[in-house]
Amino acid sequence: MAYLWVFIGGGAGSMCRYALSHWLNPDTAADGLAWGTLVANILACLVLGVGLALLLQDRLDYQWRLLLLTGFCGGFSTFSTFALELIQQGQENAGLAALYLLLSLAGGVGAILLGQSLLAT
Repeated sequence: MAYLWVFIGGGAGSMCRYALSHWLNPDTAADGLAWGTLVANILACLVLGVGLALLLQDRLDYQWRLLLLTGFCGGFSTFSTFALELIQQGQENAGLAALYLLLSLAGGVGAILLGQSLLAT
């Protein structure tokens, strides 16, 4: 049954990432930054941070952990797309690639910390 929870969460996360990227990454983005992937990865980190806080407080059942943290966050965030976009941006504009890298790392770590602090006791 555990695989089913991960499957459902991963499918939902992947569909949400696709929709977000389609919405935030128009073909003619003025600044060239991959906003869809950036926002999806940071939001996944926020959900993961909240989930980790709930786990530490014993307030997240095993099925929800599999559905949300393993499945949804795994499907919603995407390291492979991030790496590809970073390479593509680096070939066109090294400064923009550096900004994307910095925003992704700082935003992701910050979102996990924020998520955990939202439920701190």
